[in-house]
Amino acid sequence: MLEKTMTPFQNKLKKLTHEYVKYTYNIVKKFPKDETYSSVSQLKRATLSIVLNYVEGYCRRRPKVRLNFYEISYGSLGESRYLYYFALDMDWIQKEEYSQAMVLAEEIGAMLWSEIEATEKFISIKSD
Repeated sequence: MLEKTMTPFQNKLKKLTHEYVKYTYNIVKKFPKDETYSSVSQLKRATLSIVLNYVEGYCRRRPKVRLNFYEISYGSLGESRYLYYFALDMDWIQKEEYSQAMVLAEEIGAMLWSEIEATEKFISIKSD
């Protein structure tokens, strides 16, 4: 699968995003039932969008298209971070659970940003 073509850095990023999705799917079980079709659904979709857009971007041949998917992935990360904050503020999750999600989100964000910058650099060098 993709693991054979990805660098160790890219594999680690994919693995971290996968862990973030799994963590989210477990955490949202604590949300109120009346949030099933709002916050629960949105948080699940946002976190899944991170890994799906990253992988789709990685599979794209054209760098500008790849960059677009990486940026969508990064935007979904921001959305998920806010939803975790909202869940904490509403007392649906504990501070420790929020902190654990943010540790993952911080590392994912830094790695995604690195991929975005590297792709932008590649595009600028290629167009020079």
